[in-house]
Amino acid sequence: MSLTLVVTRDVTARYRGFLASVMPEIAPGVYVSTDMTKGVRDRVWLVVTDWWESAPGGSVVMAYPDAASTGRLGVRVLGVPPVELASVDGVRLVVRRFAEADGNA
Repeated sequence: MSLTLVVTRDVTARYRGFLASVMPEIAPGVYVSTDMTKGVRDRVWLVVTDWWESAPGGSVVMAYPDAASTGRLGVRVLGVPPVELASVDGVRLVVRRFAEADGNA
C-alpha cells in the first residue's frame, strides 16, 4: 500500500475544496489516499505549490513513500520551516532549516 498524507494549517478554503476532491479528509485539514500514483501526487503538489507561491499563508505538509529518501519517506513542506529526514547512527531524525536573521539560509 502506498499511503499519501497531506496536512494543512491556516490555509484558504480553496485548498480544502481541491484536496477533498482528490483524497478523503479524515480530520479537519488532514487528507489521506492509499492509492495515489506518483503522477497524481506530483500534480496535486504542483497545484498546491502554485497557489501557495501566489498567496503565501498557512502551511502544507505532504508525506508519501519514497524508496530513495531516508527512512523511505518523502516529505514536502510549504510554509513551515522546511524539513528533511536524516539518519544518524541508525536513528531517523527531522532536520529543520531556519533562515538566519539577515534572511539567508
